[in-house]
Amino acid sequence: MNPLPTVVVVDDSPDVRTLVRAQIRISRRLEVVGEGVNGLDAVALAERHRPDLMLLDVSMPVIDGLTALPKVLAASPGTRIVMYSGFDESGLAERAVELGAAAFVSKSAPFAEVLDRLLASEPGTTTLAPPADDRQRFEAVLAEHLERFREVFEDAAIGMATMTLAGRLVRANRSLGELLDMPVEHLVGVALADLAAEPEAIHDGLISLDAGEKIVQVEHRMRMTGDRMFRSTLSPVIDARGRPLYIFVQVQDVTSQTAAEAELRRTEARFRLLVEAVQDYAIFMLDPTGHISSWNAGAQRSQGYAAHEIIGKHFRVFYPPEVAARRHPEYELEVAVREGKYEEEGWRVRKDGSRFWANVTITAVRDLDGELVGFAKVTRDTTERREILSRLEEANSQLEEANARLEEANRQLAEVAEQQAQFFAVTAHELRAPVSVMTGATTTLVQHFEELESADRADIAHAVTHSSEQLRRLLDELLTASRLHARRLELYPRDLHLREYLETVVGGARQSVAGADLRIHADEGLTVHADPVRLTQMLDNLVLNALRHGQPPVEIAARADGDHVEISVRDGGAGVSEELQGRLFERFATGSSRGTGLGLFLVRELARAHGGEASYRPEDQAFVLVLPRGIGA
Repeated sequence: MNPLPTVVVVDDSPDVRTLVRAQIRISRRLEVVGEGVNGLDAVALAERHRPDLMLLDVSMPVIDGLTALPKVLAASPGTRIVMYSGFDESGLAERAVELGAAAFVSKSAPFAEVLDRLLASEPGTTTLAPPADDRQRFEAVLAEHLERFREVFEDAAIGMATMTLAGRLVRANRSLGELLDMPVEHLVGVALADLAAEPEAIHDGLISLDAGEKIVQVEHRMRMTGDRMFRSTLSPVIDARGRPLYIFVQVQDVTSQTAAEAELRRTEARFRLLVEAVQDYAIFMLDPTGHISSWNAGAQRSQGYAAHEIIGKHFRVFYPPEVAARRHPEYELEVAVREGKYEEEGWRVRKDGSRFWANVTITAVRDLDGELVGFAKVTRDTTERREILSRLEEANSQLEEANARLEEANRQLAEVAEQQAQFFAVTAHELRAPVSVMTGATTTLVQHFEELESADRADIAHAVTHSSEQLRRLLDELLTASRLHARRLELYPRDLHLREYLETVVGGARQSVAGADLRIHADEGLTVHADPVRLTQMLDNLVLNALRHGQPPVEIAARADGDHVEISVRDGGAGVSEELQGRLFERFATGSSRGTGLGLFLVRELARAHGGEASYRPEDQAFVLVLPRGIGA
């Protein structure tokens, strides 16, 4: 008999490797000669085994699959590499092929397709159904996780819904019902365009999605909410082949923001009209000595004199006594004769003695021979303009401040949108591996239960259990973050013996990470005042974070510090880079590692909810959790 083609499987998920190994063994078409967890392993295994085939994950720690791909081919040119990934973003497959991969397969694809890509042949397998009780057990596990997803969706603080590709709502959460003042059950089955007062905006958004847009935002009113303005954000949910399945929509009330923008526009228009409306001019003539020789209606309106009352008088009558006393009017005429024109702004006096601020222009008028025949004087009452300019300056300052606030709001909206897009992509990736393991395990048991050896069945059951635990932790993080955001999180603190909880967390971590080197340094009698469930959640996050991203050993120390207890977790690695330290505890901060970016954020928020704090101490490269000390300590 010809020997089977050899294959090396490289994936950082032990559950995925277990499932792949079992399915390859069932197929009897390949021989697994090595397994690795990162790109360094891939290169080393290629050099050692020179395998015919390699199944290589894209996203792995230390060195990822794309970086390792050309190194593997250099070490073993005859190896045919199939890239295997939970990410299916546009361009990833093309990039893998450019680097030398023979094929690219999504982790959501059936394993028969993966095997076909490895061997370029059609699978031929038989199916055997497992006992009904096994099938029911797996269906119950999947149903439980589906219910947890629904819980996260329902607890979201913003309006959310899913729609068909044609824009008809098939599911909505409570927040959307509250936002639109409608029962949720009345929203299901209704087209979003039928709810909108401007349905064309929704139709245009759907057309943009159909044309390939990834995220579309439209603003519109709703028929049932009057003049309130809403912003709907539409994004397609796609399958592993990049085809849209349905549309995810978020709806926000942006009435205040749009009202502020409208008020900004109205304010600008109002001040523009006020400035343009200042049009009162007094136009009259002076003789060469400064006596008034003509008068117009504008002059009478602005200064109060009738023509017969003022003609023949010297124009110094319009000046305040102290200005006239120093012969300033005569000085203006001298400048006008010398330079042709004089212009200034200053106080003038009306017939009734009231003062007004005037813009004055005096122009020397000469005949054809150049002889001075008098002066043309134009006086514009700019009192109102002066006041308006003062108000305009103040308004401009307010407008600049409003603009700055609007820009900051837009920046924050863009940042949230980007973080949400990143969060959804990373969360989908984190969910895909355990869901794929559970789905693949179910399929394997359904089709090949009798063919599997008892050890294989035990391994697959362990993989399902571990994947279920991954999903539970991820869903707990999502649900806790949602409740914190909605201010719905309740705590039930009591005095707890800290060492018992540390030992429980360490025991669980050792089950999750085989061979984990964990050490506890804590006094036996030390107590902490905390919610037991949330304490375990905080400690789990810190310990698993150290195991996943650090180096052994991992040391957990606890000591009393006045009215508080300080718990520190440090590993033997190089610590956190300065670039990442400033945003370690921010929401969605993932750095270059995998994960949702919620773990450390939840640790700090839960610590603060207890009246404590969480931080990173660079001097000893430790994550520090401070919580209230128990009364019995």
